[in-house]
Amino acid sequence: MKDFSFRIPQNIEFGVGSLKKLPQILKEANSEHVFLVSDHGLEQIGVVKKIQDIIEGSGIQCTAYLEVVPNPTIEIVNEAVALYKECGATSLVALGGGSPMDVAKAVGVLVNFGGEITDYEGLCKVPGPIVPMIAIPTTAGTGSEVTASAVITDVKRNYKLSVISYEIIPKYAVLDPELIMTAPASIAASCGIDALIHAMEAYVSVMATPFSDAMAEKAMELIGGNIRRFVANRKDEEAACAMMAGCNFAGIAFAWAKLGNVHAMSHPVSAYFHVPHGVANAVILPTVVEYNALADCGRYEVMYRYISGETKIDSFKPEMLTDAVKKLNAELGIPKSLSEVGVTEDKIPQMAEDAMKSANVLANPRQTMVKDMIELYKKAL
Repeated sequence: MKDFSFRIPQNIEFGVGSLKKLPQILKEANSEHVFLVSDHGLEQIGVVKKIQDIIEGSGIQCTAYLEVVPNPTIEIVNEAVALYKECGATSLVALGGGSPMDVAKAVGVLVNFGGEITDYEGLCKVPGPIVPMIAIPTTAGTGSEVTASAVITDVKRNYKLSVISYEIIPKYAVLDPELIMTAPASIAASCGIDALIHAMEAYVSVMATPFSDAMAEKAMELIGGNIRRFVANRKDEEAACAMMAGCNFAGIAFAWAKLGNVHAMSHPVSAYFHVPHGVANAVILPTVVEYNALADCGRYEVMYRYISGETKIDSFKPEMLTDAVKKLNAELGIPKSLSEVGVTEDKIPQMAEDAMKSANVLANPRQTMVKDMIELYKKAL
């Protein structure tokens, strides 16, 4: 067994109704003025007001920034930073999916250390702890509340840059399954598949460890056994709890084991064609699973059992996993190909170049060159 290390530098509250613990968490974080990062979609369904009422009911001032959009840009980060400084906030609350959390992490970096977010692009360039941050996920997908990365779109480059540092992991996370029980079926499906892919890619990563394996396997068990139920009925409390916990464990797994070609390929797709992150991942997944089968060392069967629910398998073959993920995508209404979500072949060479810049390629179980990446995009198209 190779050497490995891990740490869980967070305080995480999980459970239906766990939002009631937010005032105590704010007190522990010495919050005097909260900067709430979210979006107008959550404002429209009353979730933003619910959180604001809890914060202000604790005697703490709250300023909200709600201009976050999917695949948030550098401009959005800069706008949020300016408002944070103007209002005199002292802590961050990120409410939503991966996009608000990514923006909040970036804000936390720039408020404490200045400069532009591009200055921190890549690995371990954040020099110290960011502004105290509390993450409140409203989707069971990204796992951003426990990950050491923030992904921001650089419009000038048509590129999704990543800031990767353990300094940006939120100090606190509140996981209340009630917050995901109002999600539309399409969001529940794409976010749920995203979380499943986090666990799958972490599990076959060349950087996997016994610790990340434990997190990834439990995540696959919870998500694989409940994603269909949850998409069918978001009011199913048991399924919602399983999805939220599974998403969290998957986030912990890939925070330490990294991901693979699926995520390396999906970021350029979102940058060039504005395809939602979870949808891009799901569409690409069968192609990468098929490609990586050559490197399988017995883990495909484990993943197959969690996804298919089958326990008695006489003779497993890796292509069975490819078929299983295709079937799951179809059951959840995920498009079959990149062309169905608007991707065009002319951008493939540049997307392949951008995908190869991702550190995730280095963790993929099968070595990948630019020519391989081009062929993978063509196949997924």
